[in-house]
Amino acid sequence: MRIGVWIDDDGVSVATVAERARAAAAAGYETVWLSERSGWDPLTLLTAIGPAVPDVRLGTGIVRTHPRHPLALAAQALTAQAATGGRLVLGVGPSHAPIIEGQYGLSFERPARHTREYLTVLRPLLRGEPVAYSGSTLTVNGQVGVAGTVTAPPVLVAALGPAMLRVAGELADGTVTTWAGPRSIGEHVVPALTAAAAAAGRERPAVVAGVCVAVTDDPGGARDWVQQYFGMAGDLPAYRVQLDREGVRTPAETVIAGDEATVRRAFRALADAGTDELQVLPVGSATDQVRTLEVAARLAR
Repeated sequence: MRIGVWIDDDGVSVATVAERARAAAAAGYETVWLSERSGWDPLTLLTAIGPAVPDVRLGTGIVRTHPRHPLALAAQALTAQAATGGRLVLGVGPSHAPIIEGQYGLSFERPARHTREYLTVLRPLLRGEPVAYSGSTLTVNGQVGVAGTVTAPPVLVAALGPAMLRVAGELADGTVTTWAGPRSIGEHVVPALTAAAAAAGRERPAVVAGVCVAVTDDPGGARDWVQQYFGMAGDLPAYRVQLDREGVRTPAETVIAGDEATVRRAFRALADAGTDELQVLPVGSATDQVRTLEVAARLAR
């Protein structure tokens, strides 16, 4: 199982993100992940910090699809891919209605259909091929021409529900999950991906599991921290269904927290369930986050 780490870039400088990435690389993480939130653009930021961590993969988990036309995203992704020496992992997803409709004023109707059409055109655009497509959610006519040979980055999609997992299984190189533990990954995500991929004549795409982790002497405090900062996620429909599927009530209940032995066992359970890469989100007090960053990569091996 590969091990990566999600870096919190909220409210900090580019230099600080680069420092955190260097610390992650030194600790043994194989991928540094950034996400699109309300601040820095993740693709631009990964390109900026890439020279600071020349030996790790650089992933977006995720970039929102609705606000970025596929031609624009393909050009941006290929630029980042070339600038970072082919280390980009492009994670995309439709996000959630309150963000897409509330912030951008765009329609969030039929997100799975939108994602299917988006991947259908994005993949050839990333290969430099011309695309002429008119679907129910997208129209694309064009090509991204870049100098030199740039290999298309792998494309992952955020998928939790059956329709989105079918899209991922048929069209993506992997899926990025959130609030999913061994139960839902082993009983829902992996079987759905495997079936969809088999129907499309493909091997099962990778499963990247984003998990909140705290190597700590205060597991309750770490869970309280997650509930304080991320508890509202449980009110989003897609996450509410996912939490129910995992058999928990709140995001805090999905946290892996405890001593090193406890965390190691939880990592092993995720690997046994079919996780191909663990995306660690260090949580809890500042001290616990530093401790988690320093040791979690070792515990996953």
